[in-house]
Amino acid sequence: MKEADLYPDLKAYLEAQGYEVKAEIGACDLMARRGDEPVLVVEMKLSFSLALVMQGVARQGLFDDVYLAVPVAEKGWKLRYKDIVALCRRLGLGLLAVKPGQGVEAHLDPVPYSPRKNAARAGRLLREFERRVGDPNKGGTTGIKRVTAYRQDALRCLLALQGGALKASAVAQAAGVARAAVLLRDDHYGWFARVERGIYALTPQGRAAIVAEAAEIARLGGQNA
Repeated sequence: MKEADLYPDLKAYLEAQGYEVKAEIGACDLMARRGDEPVLVVEMKLSFSLALVMQGVARQGLFDDVYLAVPVAEKGWKLRYKDIVALCRRLGLGLLAVKPGQGVEAHLDPVPYSPRKNAARAGRLLREFERRVGDPNKGGTTGIKRVTAYRQDALRCLLALQGGALKASAVAQAAGVARAAVLLRDDHYGWFARVERGIYALTPQGRAAIVAEAAEIARLGGQNA
């Protein structure tokens, strides 16, 4: 398939809506106009790519109504569809899916994008940032254990319990972790065991974690001192 194979369907699609369509006007793959309405521009590629997005953004410096057009059968279309639509919407670009010889389907019209902020999620991220001690993770890594503020609190509780069983309230005071009672009860990492009501001790996994997490525990212990 060639990019030119997309043009007949796009031209027919727009002409059916009353547009006058012309190809290769300057750097624009396709320009169309209907009466006195604003000009419409379509940029074509055989796959959705950064190059296509950059072309669309460049045309937005000239006209408001800019569409990106790709074959609907391109490899990865279904897997990337939601991300493609989200990106186009954020950039204010339209999206046309072409089935050569079968027609065109409009998936998105170009409109100014005004994102709604997710205040709840943003708040959770900000709290995590503020509560996490230091910068224990390396940016850009994948498939490795992350040190979160929750994990740091659990490590503080390990440090408090290494001398023996304690009441949850005593762990909270010694570790400086206000939510210690909930953390001990939930036992997310399998480190803590309730020996009787309100009293907790370390499990074998917890004692092993003291050794495995020695460097982080020492750093947190020094921070609490």
